[in-house]
Amino acid sequence: MDYLAAWMFLTLTVLLLAGFPVAFTLLGTALFYGLIGFGWGFFNLLPMRIWGVITNFTLVAVPLFIFMGVMLERSGIASDLLKSMGMAFGRIKGGLAISVVIVGALLGASTGIVGATVVTMGLLALPTMMEHGYRNELSTGTIASSGTLGQIIPPSIVLVLLGDIIGVSVGDLFIGAVIPGLILVILYVIYIMIISIIHPQWAPPVKDDRFLKKDLSFWLYLLKSLVPPLLLMIAVLGSIFAGIATPTEAAGVGATGATILCIANRRFSMDVLKTVMETTVQLTSMVFIILVGAAAFGLVFRGLGGDVILRDFVSHLPFGKWGVLVIVMAVVFIAGFFLDFIEITFIHIPVLAPIMKAAGFDPVWFAILFAMNLQTSFLTPPFGFSLFYLKGVAPPGISTLEIYKGIIPFVLIQLIALILVICFPETATWLPHLINSLR
Repeated sequence: MDYLAAWMFLTLTVLLLAGFPVAFTLLGTALFYGLIGFGWGFFNLLPMRIWGVITNFTLVAVPLFIFMGVMLERSGIASDLLKSMGMAFGRIKGGLAISVVIVGALLGASTGIVGATVVTMGLLALPTMMEHGYRNELSTGTIASSGTLGQIIPPSIVLVLLGDIIGVSVGDLFIGAVIPGLILVILYVIYIMIISIIHPQWAPPVKDDRFLKKDLSFWLYLLKSLVPPLLLMIAVLGSIFAGIATPTEAAGVGATGATILCIANRRFSMDVLKTVMETTVQLTSMVFIILVGAAAFGLVFRGLGGDVILRDFVSHLPFGKWGVLVIVMAVVFIAGFFLDFIEITFIHIPVLAPIMKAAGFDPVWFAILFAMNLQTSFLTPPFGFSLFYLKGVAPPGISTLEIYKGIIPFVLIQLIALILVICFPETATWLPHLINSLR
């Protein structure tokens, strides 16, 4: 009975790896071990825990940000951005790949929906890059990794969830993620520029006249494609940074702004609204049913003393609190090979975050580290969802092996960015402290 919590965690891991649905595996494991550990009295505790999850005001931001992302994807902003950025950077070596990174960052700051971003860029940018002689591995790696930038660049759903679980201000996390997100974008661009110099045949400059002319119509088109998402970013993030709105209220501003942009682009209709609402309900329901299962699992796991077992184990690790940090980051990274970010956020973070707090780390800083680490779960095979999204829309000439090989350098870049933020905590904490001091 002393190690019942350990058996519970092992059972959950085996069932998840066997392919059982996450939400029902969490709930089923919690109910089974809850009955063993507490008897029927367990059911007196569970309703209050679930009620606390459902009535959490912070989590209202989740469906609003999902609605904003799906509506923006329907508005045609992504296609306009890709075309204008391609025209702006096409004449330099690696220019199309650089334009994909910039668009991925802008879409990440506008939508935060990884699947929509990867699919859109895969449909629009990948055929163009292949047509102009780009190496398949570079093209697919750039698109898949750039599509995941919405995980770290605010407004990000994972930051909302992490803020709620860890117990820190979501606004501080949004502010703190700005510099790490920019570091990641810069590292991607530097890598593309270096690889295009070393292997110029992998990323040749575009010779198509459509990408080279810079007349007045081009600059007007560039402004038309850039201004709307930038205004939306300012409306959402600016209202949070200025202290005018909470992240939940800013999510409502974003959802309204995305709808207005869709109307302005003449893409809005009742069918579009119905599709966006259905997708929002489906994604939100998935998140919340997993959250309910994770709440039940966490209740039983802590009740059985699982957190004490883990704390005792971690306290005997070598190298003090930095050894703890390395082990925790390694656990999250390895879990990303088999689970997606929602599952890791709800299963592992509630267990690991108290250990990091007890070690004396800044909660905003290690929340950003968690978010950057979780971003790699979209890219690491065999269950990297960005790879699945891209393969689903890639032309027949793109093989799964090429996609897997293409993301390896970008996963390494993400780990380098993670190490930089670990070595220089000010990259995640300086801006929140500055903004809070000015309020």
